[in-house]
Amino acid sequence: MGIEKYILAIDQSTSGTKVLLVNTSGRITHKCSRSHTQYYPQTGWVEHDPDEIYENVKKMLKELLQTSGVSKDELAVLAITNQRETVVVWDKETGMPIYNAIVWQDRRTSDFCKELKEQGYEEMIQSKTGLKADPYFSASKIKWILDHVDGARDRAREGQLLVGTIDSWLIWKLTQGKVHATDYSNASRTLLFNIETLLWDDELLDLFEIPRTMLPVVKSSNEIFGVVEDPNLPFTSLPISGVIGDSQGALFGQKCFEPGMAKATYGTGTSVMMHTRELVKGTNGLVTSIAWGLNGKIEYALEGIINSTGDVVKWLIEQLELIDQIDEAEALASSLPDNQGVYLVPAFVGLGAPYWNPYTRAAILGMSRNTGKAHIVRAALESIAYQVKDVVELMQAESNIHIKNLNVDGGATSNRFLMQYQADMLDTEVTASRVAELSSMGAVYLAGLGVGIWKSTDEIYHLNSEHELYHPLMDRDLRNKFYQGWKDSVLGILVK
Repeated sequence: MGIEKYILAIDQSTSGTKVLLVNTSGRITHKCSRSHTQYYPQTGWVEHDPDEIYENVKKMLKELLQTSGVSKDELAVLAITNQRETVVVWDKETGMPIYNAIVWQDRRTSDFCKELKEQGYEEMIQSKTGLKADPYFSASKIKWILDHVDGARDRAREGQLLVGTIDSWLIWKLTQGKVHATDYSNASRTLLFNIETLLWDDELLDLFEIPRTMLPVVKSSNEIFGVVEDPNLPFTSLPISGVIGDSQGALFGQKCFEPGMAKATYGTGTSVMMHTRELVKGTNGLVTSIAWGLNGKIEYALEGIINSTGDVVKWLIEQLELIDQIDEAEALASSLPDNQGVYLVPAFVGLGAPYWNPYTRAAILGMSRNTGKAHIVRAALESIAYQVKDVVELMQAESNIHIKNLNVDGGATSNRFLMQYQADMLDTEVTASRVAELSSMGAVYLAGLGVGIWKSTDEIYHLNSEHELYHPLMDRDLRNKFYQGWKDSVLGILVK
């Protein structure tokens, strides 16, 4: 009888790092996690320490193997999924970051992106990348670092600096600087990658003043990216495969292998994504991304990006101190018969799809003297469902495809109030996977395909099928009333 094999997965997200062990039946057998520091140097700025992230990754990997008792001989492959768009610039020789990672939420380049639009570059950018000229994406963040760190631009021109999203940073560190690479899903979120030619685009590199020598090689998600060479890890020579951005990872993890299948991943923000297979240009606030490269074939997705969803609950806990832990939100929200006219628009870092307005700021509207803690907590949870509905309605209108069922994943899926309210607002079934780590599972499945654990997506389709189904129960008139209240609230605070 052969030795049991496991896939080791790194899920490097906005709030922390989780590592998992998954067996060849697709079951998560062990996991552990650790948060990292969020830095807010100025209003609208969000940064992470890349070295802290990698140290956390190493600590978690060591801890996972120790607690699980799994030996290095039982490991088949290392998979990576990551927060997208967040960028690191580092010195090619020393491996030291020249500045903190600038996070996808960061809005410091809003004015520069506004200038690009005013100068007429938006159409060119969108036609090449499928994305908008928005500070959410990586390119303007890279330009900011090169412009504001002493000597950085000269060092970049001389080939001394490298740049990458978090997957690239981790791969470079894990391979001891032997491999500088990313996958198609992450490359397609940088605002520098042409999603038709599948190449870094010279016109975009010139526009953002970024030398090509800084950029990683781009690979299919299930290619072998390299092997682990960090001597501080107990599994050198382990191949690295299954590299994918977190939202696309969740699309694969949800087994949305056919066009028209859609998912929403609830994290710090939320990505609503529909698999289109072929390239469909997004308009009116939707963006087009590469879903994944698999066996050299590129497939595409439409996506609506919501900036603040899970983050609003974190705000209730950390800043307002209305609740001590996330579990309390469900009971408080359920204690009220309805929202009683109170709406919270969580535009802490502007609004994403379909509004794409980086200047609008958060507001609570409709409060009366009777408004209490439960109203604000309920309004916060409802805001997540309303924002997802905004995107789903737009997605259906733009693609002419009716989404019959929304597959959902992420930490918020454990909140039954939110999931039921989501089904009610969408007037469609919501399928919540009982496996919360769907981004990780997407990377795991791709890694397994990369090293031959599974031969096809057909095999994967039958793994991990446990889920909870929520049916819409709300009366149509009531649904329309609550949703209209949301739309009026957003329009009331939008910065023109």
